[in-house]
Amino acid sequence: MFFKGDNDKSAGVGRRSLPALPLRDIIVFPHMVSQLFVGREKSIAALDEAMGRDKEVFLAAQKNAKTNDPTPEDIYQDGTVGTIVQLLRLADGTVKVLVEGKHRARVKRFVETRDYFLVEVEDVGENSESGVEVEALIRSVQSTFEVYVKLNKKVQPEVLMSVQSISDPGKLSDTIAANLPTIKLVDRQTLLEMTDAKARLNKLYELMQAEIEILQVEKKIRSRVKRQMEKTQKEYYLNEQMQAIQRELGGGERDEFKNELQELEDKLKAKPLSEEARGKLEKELKKLKMMHPTSAEATVVRNYIDWVLALPWADVTEEHYDIPEAERILDEDHYGLAKCKERIIEYLAVQALTRQLKGPILCFVGPPGVGKTSLARSIARATGRKFVRISLGGVRDEAEIRGHRRTYIGAMPGKIVQNLKKVGANNPLVLLDEIDKMSQDFRGDPASALLEVLDPEQNATFNDHYLDLDYDLSQVMFITTANSLGGIPIPLQDRMEIIQLSGYTEFEKLNIARKYLLPRQQESCGLQDVQLDVSDAAIRTVIHHYTKESGVRSLEREIASICRKVALKVVREGEGNRDMDITVAASEIPTYLGVPKYRLGKTEEHDEVGLTHGLSVSDYGGDILDCEVSVVSGKGKLSITGLLEKGMEESGQAAMSYIRSRAHVLGIDTDFYQKSDVHVHFPDFVRKDGPSAGVTMATSIASALTRIPVRHDLAMTGEITLRGRVMPIGGVKEKLLAAHRGGMQTVLIPKDNRKDLRDIPRRVLKNLRVVLVDHMDDVLREALAIDDADRMFGPRRLMMEYRGGEFFEEPVARPPASGSPLGRPASQLPGSGDMPPVGEIQDPSERPPVTQ
Repeated sequence: MFFKGDNDKSAGVGRRSLPALPLRDIIVFPHMVSQLFVGREKSIAALDEAMGRDKEVFLAAQKNAKTNDPTPEDIYQDGTVGTIVQLLRLADGTVKVLVEGKHRARVKRFVETRDYFLVEVEDVGENSESGVEVEALIRSVQSTFEVYVKLNKKVQPEVLMSVQSISDPGKLSDTIAANLPTIKLVDRQTLLEMTDAKARLNKLYELMQAEIEILQVEKKIRSRVKRQMEKTQKEYYLNEQMQAIQRELGGGERDEFKNELQELEDKLKAKPLSEEARGKLEKELKKLKMMHPTSAEATVVRNYIDWVLALPWADVTEEHYDIPEAERILDEDHYGLAKCKERIIEYLAVQALTRQLKGPILCFVGPPGVGKTSLARSIARATGRKFVRISLGGVRDEAEIRGHRRTYIGAMPGKIVQNLKKVGANNPLVLLDEIDKMSQDFRGDPASALLEVLDPEQNATFNDHYLDLDYDLSQVMFITTANSLGGIPIPLQDRMEIIQLSGYTEFEKLNIARKYLLPRQQESCGLQDVQLDVSDAAIRTVIHHYTKESGVRSLEREIASICRKVALKVVREGEGNRDMDITVAASEIPTYLGVPKYRLGKTEEHDEVGLTHGLSVSDYGGDILDCEVSVVSGKGKLSITGLLEKGMEESGQAAMSYIRSRAHVLGIDTDFYQKSDVHVHFPDFVRKDGPSAGVTMATSIASALTRIPVRHDLAMTGEITLRGRVMPIGGVKEKLLAAHRGGMQTVLIPKDNRKDLRDIPRRVLKNLRVVLVDHMDDVLREALAIDDADRMFGPRRLMMEYRGGEFFEEPVARPPASGSPLGRPASQLPGSGDMPPVGEIQDPSERPPVTQ
């Protein structure tokens, strides 16, 4: 910045309109020439307007420099009227402008313009007085500024010479204020707003004194740090001299280095290595002998040799091939998971016969909490292998898998090689946890690096970037886990054997809690000697009213909370005496866990118009997905909301087209879509996608238009076509488990999904009425609470359903509807006559009261 040498006074008084230029972190004072870089469109437009006038512009600072689009409230009212001395447009679109501050001014009002700020300003005069007191104040300020310049090297010496020659108090204060880089913007603005030159000099003197004190403290700190550094350098120099003298006298370090080299040579002779690795290490050792022991390159070579010699090239643990013992261990650690256990037993059987099978690559896919990670640990125990877990969640660097090259400072091998060194065996079980949570960036794609690791045909020659040697991973048993296959690339899926793990049924959760979770939490809470009896009904109450999950993590947390309350009771009432008998019944669960969080089977108590229970599958297992439809007067607009993806919206449009094509069958006006708006909504605020909600949306739309309610104890899933066909979908097991947990009695699924029912536990199927449908008319016949369905849809076709554990392929009379709005008699719930009693699943008498 520069300062004019003339003593121009304020030019003109009165009000006038000027373009305004908001400034960030800078204030232009009168008599000050400043260079600005302008990039905002409004500011450039203001400069152009000023150049078209008399080159005058109003310069005012923003209150917040981070505001990109300031409003009049974001700009200070007091500023400086300046003249544009020079304007230059740069190649990047910004403008470099040189402005000279003339005199103070104040904004009276902002004139409304779109392209730039236009303000009406009023010139502000200065109160300048003379006298002995003012002269003394000028000399004090000049001497103080001289001290400030000596401490702060950012101020040029020429500025000090210019200040010493100024005798006008107003110009002196403005000149010094503009050259104090450490003063805050608020203090600069205060100085600009002060019109009394004497008061401005007093304020400036106070600010400089405060800054001088801070600068003096900073100088002391720098001096102290410099002395400490000099002391450290002196000690380092003396230590180097001492070591040099010791080397001259006895050569201690060189002899020690020779001994280390001899140890490395002995290890190399005794270590079973591949021919490539042995040849590479011999070259590195020869190179190391030629280096000085304290050189940086010697350290890099030494670390490399240590890494290669520490790897278990031929060290393996003895594997177990006892099939009955392996089955016992797997059953002891985990309940259910028959398919996974069967695959592991098959592997052990083949190993027992051939002893040459390469390690399989298994991928356990399922919701959280179903036991994927703990199952891998049990497999390692059953097979006698050492266990290694590598978490891949959030990994985005390829070097995490393949290592860094030795040219980089601090280079290390990848996680695979590091963990092989850690366990000291070449045939461990390596668990690659959360493989679907990897990502990629400019550092590479770790999923692509795993293609070689997880390919049995390639991993025998795995090449780590740090080792730069082929390493045999064919004996390693790799197991991966994921919550969904969506985050795993297709080539990586092709190299793994996918094993799906679905959510646990209520019976399985009860057994897991009884056999595993409760004993574990008793031990962790110190209740081994306490006779703690938690009834089955109490555990079912926790499952129904305090958890809503596919796994058992939340269930274990709630059981842990019960055990902690029991431990507190033992300490308080038993005074440390552990010989107590404590029974926890279902009715006592709210006293231990508080108000129930969920309502089992209480989604809706009555049949509702436009409300249908759908079924969905997410990373956390199956769940009930409600679909609501409202019909209002309008112009035929179809709205589908609920955080939906494109595929689900298109499925809703197909459902609407089907209802329009069947309007005459449903008894709806054929032109209803021209005078009614239909709003389809899914209440849960989670992202949803997929075509399996097509029949759900079609049923809700039909119910809302016909004003016939949908059965509240019925759930459905399936994709719909424009002709009303119900197409097959995925995730049948998870969806039926969710319907069972939610207390549904009837479930409608596509007929082509009949093959998937063999994976459903019989205990679940015995408590559900599963109807297989292939057309939307069959869905509406079952779902709508209407007695005379034949009158609306015609004679009943041959339908297939699963009741009481058996298939029926015949026209079955459906139970009558309940609560119909058309005067139909109320009757029992759909299919309730075909259902076995639910007492073996939950005892209603022991359910805790639900507090609203």
